[in-house]
Amino acid sequence: MNVQLEASWKLALEEEFEKPYFSELVSFVKQQYNQNPGAIFPKGNEIFRALNTVPLEKVKVVILGQDPYPTRGHAHGLCFSVEEHVKPFPKSLTNIFKEIETDLGISFPSDGSLVRWAEQGVLLLNAVLTVAEGMPESHAGRGWERFTDAVIRKVSDEREGTVYLLWGSKAQQKAELLDQQKNLILRSVHPSPLSAHRGFFGCKHFSKCNEYLLSRGVDPIRW
Repeated sequence: MNVQLEASWKLALEEEFEKPYFSELVSFVKQQYNQNPGAIFPKGNEIFRALNTVPLEKVKVVILGQDPYPTRGHAHGLCFSVEEHVKPFPKSLTNIFKEIETDLGISFPSDGSLVRWAEQGVLLLNAVLTVAEGMPESHAGRGWERFTDAVIRKVSDEREGTVYLLWGSKAQQKAELLDQQKNLILRSVHPSPLSAHRGFFGCKHFSKCNEYLLSRGVDPIRW
């Protein structure tokens, strides 16, 4: 399959592109964009934005989400992140910024785009990379999970000293893909309003992440 992808990822994942499930996934996704123009998110050229922004050798932190925001104008290929114009912020993203403020004393940013994190080596990866408008998880179970699991395994196999922020039970299930001896795995409940008060608030993942990176001589993330 000819996938437009940053060179290091294209090489690392080339075996996945030749597997039958990936061909079926590509056919399904193309069909969805063709049949529902403007109602499948993110835009087609942003599906792999998380990978295209952070080459494999630059990954320092991995944050795992579930699937893109199903609200028009929100999703742009990075988990939890929204387009710069979106106000108010989605509630989970608001809770992330609240925890950063409590943990590190950093005030809320002016916009909800997390591109600035990705450019520092934070891989903002959803388990499912596309969604239909107004229908959360509508593209789950079509093959994206197998592909993104391969991405996670590749980071674990080829990188060490990576920080994985696993928020919520679905993200925590991915821990079995990771080498927990050579990385830092931080777990908490999801930052959703339904659960954030049960352990996301006060988890201090952002300071813990930076302390670990500094201990390895790696530049911390400017959250």
